[in-house]
Amino acid sequence: MNQTALIAGITGQDGAYLAQHLLKAGYRVIGSSRDAQTCDRSRLRRLGINEDVELISLAPNDFRSVLKALSSLAPAEVYNLAGQTSVGLSFDQPVECMESIAGGTLNFLEVLRYLGAPTRLFSAGSSECFGDTQQRPANEKTAFHPRSPYAVAKSTAFWQVANYRDAYGIFCCTGILANHESPLRPQRFVTQKIIEGVRRIKRGESQELRLGNLDIWRDWGWAPEYVVAMHQMLQTPKANDYLIASGHTTSLREFVRLAFAAAELEAEPYLVSDATFLRPSDLKYSAMDPSLIEADLGWKAKITPAEIVQKMYDASLL
Repeated sequence: MNQTALIAGITGQDGAYLAQHLLKAGYRVIGSSRDAQTCDRSRLRRLGINEDVELISLAPNDFRSVLKALSSLAPAEVYNLAGQTSVGLSFDQPVECMESIAGGTLNFLEVLRYLGAPTRLFSAGSSECFGDTQQRPANEKTAFHPRSPYAVAKSTAFWQVANYRDAYGIFCCTGILANHESPLRPQRFVTQKIIEGVRRIKRGESQELRLGNLDIWRDWGWAPEYVVAMHQMLQTPKANDYLIASGHTTSLREFVRLAFAAAELEAEPYLVSDATFLRPSDLKYSAMDPSLIEADLGWKAKITPAEIVQKMYDASLL
């Protein structure tokens, strides 16, 4: 194939797994970070692909930086996975969140319009845009009700992509990603925090796991499966937005129980409720209906929440 793919945000969880997937498919993979010389390449090393990808410095919220990269590389595909990734952090840094997500997305779109290139663009969206679904599964036609600066920024980026696709004929699409986990998740994410906390308790290094609200429900999937959907979305004759999710909703309390079960422990003796971890606003219930992507592209998540937790726990022991 020998096509060139540019992954903005390659050093993150999704970027690393996507790079691995594209390399196996025969792509030349170029990844970007704000500073290629000092970025954290540990996830690329863990996947054994650090020497197989090329890294460049690129700041998505800097138009000139994006223009320079796309005009010189002329990639067949661009995957914009960059920008702030934490809902919790977005409440503390709302301006940076909007600039890195919506500003970065707009720069990629405007550069593609300016160059008139046939490059195809995937933009990483979020199921957080739907807000609380009230136990009714959201789909691609569900209205957005963002409840965090992160969700507002992702909603803005979604409509930017839709507008550039309709107005200028650019092949660009948004994958509306539900929560997806793996051993490559940073510890600031609650799922990895739970896994690491259980690990410390199992080793006798701690006697408690402090968490905020456990009575929230999310659609959790397996990140290596979700990057396959990203790639498939850019292989279609016509660009379209899709919800990428498992279709199964699980409570955080159940996720915690599964994590302790992986360590052959009971959860209750170790759980401590800590109000400092509560967000200014949070979604109680988030359910997803990914039937469209299954019908159109044949993609379907296979790894169950119990398997996800077990895989994350086993990997944490390496």
